[in-house]
Amino acid sequence: MNSFQLEIVTPTKISDEGQVDYVRCPGLDGSFGIMSNHREAIFALDVGEIKVTQNGKDHYLATSGGFAEVTKEKVELLLETYERADEIDAARAEEALKRAQERKTAKEIDTARNDISLLRAINRLNVSER
Repeated sequence: MNSFQLEIVTPTKISDEGQVDYVRCPGLDGSFGIMSNHREAIFALDVGEIKVTQNGKDHYLATSGGFAEVTKEKVELLLETYERADEIDAARAEEALKRAQERKTAKEIDTARNDISLLRAINRLNVSER
């Protein structure tokens, strides 16, 4: 299987992931996969799970969204945030989920912001179980 260069860029760091075989991302219109020789493109990413296959092993990341840029040279994931499955503090994610659920009953809340908080907490918990 051919591989390609993967780079993850956030507002605070750039991570060179090396050569990977496959990346599956949570697009706004559903998940999509990238393999070597993919056509150049830019995709908007939603909150969700990113799957990276490297040397036959799958790795999982939780993201809060961003963009994927596919070029002939590499794939760049331009993310707001991301966490590797083994780095997620499940207890902290569970607390965030509880807080967001409790806020749903409050009268004066930003419901859109709270819904995103719920979605992010659920995503982090799901990915932490990988």
